[in-house]
Parts: sequence; C-alpha cells; structure tokens
Amino acid sequence: MSTLSWTRRSFLMAGAATAVAAQAAPTAGRKKIALIATVMFKNSHAMHFVDRLAMGYVWAGQWLPPRTDLVSLYIAQFPDTDLARGRSERYHIPIYSSIADALTLGTGKLAVDGVVLIGEHGQYPENEKGQTLYPRYEFFKEIVKVFEASGRSVPVFNDKHLSTEWSKCTEMVADATRLGFPFLAGSSLPVTRRLPAVDIPWGAPLSESVAVGYGGIEKYDYHGLETAQCMSERRRGGEAGVKSVLALRGEKMWKHAATRKNTQRLLAAALSRSHTWPVEGYPLEPVSFDWARKAFPDAFAYFIEHRDGFHTTLFMLPVRDFNYAGLNSETGEITSCQMFLPMPGSSSTTADFFNPLIHHIEDMILENRAPYPVERTLLTSGILIAAVESLYRKGELIQTPELDVKYTVPKESLFWRE
Repeated sequence: MSTLSWTRRSFLMAGAATAVAAQAAPTAGRKKIALIATVMFKNSHAMHFVDRLAMGYVWAGQWLPPRTDLVSLYIAQFPDTDLARGRSERYHIPIYSSIADALTLGTGKLAVDGVVLIGEHGQYPENEKGQTLYPRYEFFKEIVKVFEASGRSVPVFNDKHLSTEWSKCTEMVADATRLGFPFLAGSSLPVTRRLPAVDIPWGAPLSESVAVGYGGIEKYDYHGLETAQCMSERRRGGEAGVKSVLALRGEKMWKHAATRKNTQRLLAAALSRSHTWPVEGYPLEPVSFDWARKAFPDAFAYFIEHRDGFHTTLFMLPVRDFNYAGLNSETGEITSCQMFLPMPGSSSTTADFFNPLIHHIEDMILENRAPYPVERTLLTSGILIAAVESLYRKGELIQTPELDVKYTVPKESLFWRE
C-alpha cells in the first residue's frame, strides 16, 4: 500500500450512520460554511483554515470566536498523517463523501451560505514544467454544478492561484460573474501584517515595483507575485494588465537586471527589509545590488512589463521572508516593507498570518461581497503561468496578449494593522 491510506470510502461508510448525529447544530440565523480540501495534515493550509473557522482566532488583541458556522467537510486524500478525521470528531463536523453532499448536507439542494476551497498539498502529479496539478479548477466546477442545480449560489473563496491553465482561470472567474456570486481568491500575503505598516497611497504615481521572495517554482513564487501586485495595483490609473513576462536564472538574470538602474535600487531597498540574509550574524559588506549578485549567484527572477509601461520584478532568493519596494516616479522616493509571514517551525508556532485572511472570508460570507477584486488573483495566476513557461523555454520572452486584465481596488487598504 502507498503512503497514502486510500480509506476514504471505508471510513465514510463506517461513519455514515453517525455523521449527522456528530454534526454540531448550527446556531439559528448564522451563516453556514462548507470547506472543500485536498488533504489535511499538521500545518497544512486545510488545518489552519479549519481550526480558525471552527474555533476562532486572535483579533484586535483578544480571542474572536467564529462569526460563521463550519458545518461540513470534504477531504480528498487521507494520508497516514491525516488530521481530518480527528478534527471532524473534535469539532463535530462531518466529512462527506462528495463535494455535492458537503454543499447540500446530503439534502440534494445547496444548504450552506459559503464555500472555502483549499486545493493545496496532497499527492498530485507534476507536469514537465514542474507545476503541481492540484484540482482547484475541478473542485470549483463541482461547486458550480451544485449552484446550477440548486438555482442559487453563495460566496466562494479559493486558496492561492486559480489554475495552471489560463483558460481554466478565466472560466472560473466567468462562472462567478455568470452566476453572480462573490469570488475571493489568493493567499495571506496581501492581508498580513507589514513591517513597517506602510502602503502605496491610492492613485500614487508609481513607476516600478520589486519584490524579493523565496521558495520553489509555482509554489512560493506566487506569494512573491502577490507581494508586488497588492502594492502595484494601487498606482495611478489602477492595473492595466500585463504585456510580457521574462524569467531568467543565474548570471543571465543578473546581467539583465544590471541594465536597469531603478530595479537595482529597488532590489537593495527590498533586501533592506529582510532579516534572513545568508550571513552569520551580519554581512561582511553593505547590502547592495552588487552584494546580492555575489551572495545569490544562482537566483532566478521574473521581469514583468505591464501594458501601461509599469514594471514589476520578482527576485526569488535564498532568504526566508517576502519584501517589497516601489518607486514614486515624481518624487523618486522609495516605499518599502516586509510582508510579515512568520512560519511554523522556524519563527512561529501559530501561523497567525492566516487570521486576516479568515477574517476577510467571514466578512465576504456575512456581507455577500468580496472585499477585494478576484482580478488580482486572475492576473497573478496568468503571470505565474507565463513565468513558468519562460523558465521552461530557458529564458524566452513570453508575450501575454491574454493578460488584458484591468481593474482598480478600493481606496481602503485591507492589510492587518489592528
């Protein structure tokens, strides 16, 4: 038998008689949530979401109980490290055998007021480009089928990017528009705390953004793209879409970056917000572009040209945090900060950067409106697809006529600063 315990059917059949009895009765008048996930183990995204939706989280200096009721789960895989069954018992939330049953609570008709989709982690194949083929699109389409059959729809949250295929990304957004339900997506990076707690003023004459992130291709690079995009989208005129994406590695990347003076300045500014440089206590020379070139010779970067002439660069370096710097074209001033992401196992035990994301999800379900546009996630999903393609083609410039994604964001910034 593989390391995955493919015991979904036996477990669910054995528990079918007690599942309804085990379910905690929702409080009258409170919104009900179904959570759909690929897998749940220690520190998986599903664990962090389920614990907070079922038990609450710290907010404004005190414990905030859930404002909604998590009433059903669908979990696709049960590895030996599974936590889903234990959480089901602890919180008295049944695990259903299908996405449709989780959304209808076995009644055949939509019976919840919101859906949370966590297509992250688990044993799924990779394609030749190194992209893990998580079934986010496939799970989403199952949700849409229930909406269509029931004649009504409810808000949906999708964790991280939408898909590895652009046509699937656009179809997901089109489904939400067609059926008229709020659709929120993305990760914690745009809404977590910032060090310092700064923002790009709404409508500022921003000309370029640089983000510094870490991690592998088609995984943490998405977080880096969101780090930049949640700031860049506040520029004068809003987001205009993306014209092309170029991904380069090693010395080719550094040679290209060396031709861009503002990019060099912004890289140094973003790195100045990091506190995880590859040094023993302190660097041996001042942090600068030249220092970074020597310290991170094998790094890779995504160079993104927007349709309005704006530029974004994401440098993926062996640090352990996510940092941002943006250039005001009129004053020459640089705004920089770190998107605070204290990871369990290294700098925290609680992963509280999930708290503001859960808070916004609850707000969406309670108010029936998305707090920020899903177009941010649509565009960053498309940029990531193009960047992976550019790397796969060994540094070929990828023209992106399909990324004609224009949007504006509310003036109020929604990062965590309470």
